Amino acid sequence: MAAKKSGKTLNLAAVLDLNEASALRDKLISVRGSDLSIDASAVERLGGLCAQVLMAGAKTWSEDKHSFTFTKVSDAFHKTMQLVGVDIDHLLAKEIRQ
Repeated sequence: MAAKKSGKTLNLAAVLDLNEASALRDKLISVRGSDLSIDASAVERLGGLCAQVLMAGAKTWSEDKHSFTFTKVSDAFHKTMQLVGVDIDHLLAKEIRQ
């Protein structure tokens, strides 16, 4: 009998800038192969490179047939994603969609 893969949770740092991009990529790689819930409620600043890393992760999870969901997002995170032209509404948990 195959073991059921459990979901993972990733809590994002308050500042997601150029210096954090590699660490974010490494964290995503370490949980690949599982459904992923992301808590972005603590994010105060989000740089473009980290936004790209997150969207590349969303695409990878989709190709791997696993869920990639933002369960909580700060206002700063959501507004910055909109500012850089990324619509994350389809990735938001049903409970927090507006």
